[in-house]
Amino acid sequence: MAEIKIEQKKQIWPWLLVGLVIAALLVYFLVFRDPGKITEAVAEADDITNTNEPDLIGVNENNATIAAYVNFIDNNKEKMGLDHEYTNEALLKLIEATNAMADEVGYEVRADLDKAKEYAKMITEDPFETTHADNIRKADDIITNVLQNIQKAKYPGLANEVETLRSASESIKPGVLALEQKDAVKNYFAKASDLLKKMN
Repeated sequence: MAEIKIEQKKQIWPWLLVGLVIAALLVYFLVFRDPGKITEAVAEADDITNTNEPDLIGVNENNATIAAYVNFIDNNKEKMGLDHEYTNEALLKLIEATNAMADEVGYEVRADLDKAKEYAKMITEDPFETTHADNIRKADDIITNVLQNIQKAKYPGLANEVETLRSASESIKPGVLALEQKDAVKNYFAKASDLLKKMN
């Protein structure tokens, strides 16, 4: 008589147990691992792929043109006369400082700032002209828009400073003589200086 071999069925319990242990470990490492490391990994990935623009407030450019504007405003607070020489020079230095900041962050603003230069030039052509405040305001609005675009792109933490600058620009009233608004004009230059100092 032939011998019949009976094979025992292989048990699947050990394999199920191993699978459950592996699943439990995966869940543990995915759910309970340190969230700080996840944040660091995401930040590192953003830096590598440049998908998230960084806030450059902590980066010091130390641009000499910006420093020259800030020094000019700090050292010439009392000057503003009928010839509008101070206002013209302050506007031109502010335009150059704004252009320098735009260059630092790779932002093209030449066309806008050329228009602002035209308005700055207009205020020195005739000292008795009554539209100087209009031209100052137009130049200030252009510069403020440029600085706001730079702030939104590279300095999101300076939103309040830009709003303060915009408010200072809006306080210069067209149709009113510029010399009657000396404080408003000087305040605008000071606020622009504060913003550029923080960006620089």
